[in-house]
Amino acid sequence: MDRLRQRLSVADRAVATLRELALCPTPSRIERDAAIQRFEYSFEATWKAAQRFLALIEGVETGAPKSTIRACRQAGLFSVLQTEHALAMADDRNLTAHTYNERLAEAIFARLPQHLTTLESWLGTMRSRMSA
Repeated sequence: MDRLRQRLSVADRAVATLRELALCPTPSRIERDAAIQRFEYSFEATWKAAQRFLALIEGVETGAPKSTIRACRQAGLFSVLQTEHALAMADDRNLTAHTYNERLAEAIFARLPQHLTTLESWLGTMRSRMSA
């Protein structure tokens, strides 16, 4: 359980750094690219925390981000709409290696507010389930 708490704490800190830039109304290219980098590590930390949560709390083993997201839906951590957003977020995470493409970088940045909301909700739901 300590390892799960540690992973949730790491994810919380990562998402807090994302919040600093994700809602910036007119970012410079450097701020935009930094926000995308923060999204990458926030997503990684959160899905890995969810993977640990599912194993310890729900008794479900998962291997990859999308299978973890689907298992979170089955465990009641996500609604159908949240699952769709989380799966889209995983797709965006996979595209972040291509942010040298200006159009793609702009599109991903525009979706960061929704991704931030999904990540924060995901972490909050896991924390509330742990304390219940």
